[in-house]
Amino acid sequence: MARNRWIELTENNPGHSAWYIERFRAMAANGDDLDGEARFVDAMVPRNSRILDAGCGPGRVGGHLGHLGHVVVGVDIDPILIDAAEQDQPGPTWVVGDLAEFDLADKGITEPFDVVICAGNVLTFLDPDTRRPVLANMAKHLHPNGRIVTGFGADRGYTFSEFFDDVESVGLVSDLSLASWDLRPLTVDSNFLVAVLSHAGGHVEV
Repeated sequence: MARNRWIELTENNPGHSAWYIERFRAMAANGDDLDGEARFVDAMVPRNSRILDAGCGPGRVGGHLGHLGHVVVGVDIDPILIDAAEQDQPGPTWVVGDLAEFDLADKGITEPFDVVICAGNVLTFLDPDTRRPVLANMAKHLHPNGRIVTGFGADRGYTFSEFFDDVESVGLVSDLSLASWDLRPLTVDSNFLVAVLSHAGGHVEV
């Protein structure tokens, strides 16, 4: 039976979450550019926009967007990663939750989001049976004119065609497809996908 791959990783290796956190802390300390996804999203919206970081991990993307002046809520299934986000990236609201089931209204967060960002190959870690519920749940938290932005690599058990089928099945449409966070065009040979999605039939003000 398929399961969430991140949960499997952490159950099989209890130190995996800590390793992941320290990996990105080391990269940040080394001056590596870790903000490509955040720059992409920041260019899409005005300041003080509401942004949901779905599968936020230790807060790398959402934390930077918070520093840029946006109202950020991050959700992740791993409480160790959420603890790191709270420690390293104060300011946003960090929540432990399953992307397929979380409802921020239960925590008093009822206003919809202008953008939902789901980066870091998060979709490829999901149990395949939850891919559509996750997309639907992200759409549920989205403003009618809002957009979902996600990125993941090929050869990770989730083909781009499967993804676009799932997108259509939950009432979303793809507005833009790219091969990287630095705006390279998608081709048949691309090994990474960045997709911008919106509600089917919705109007997106640019």
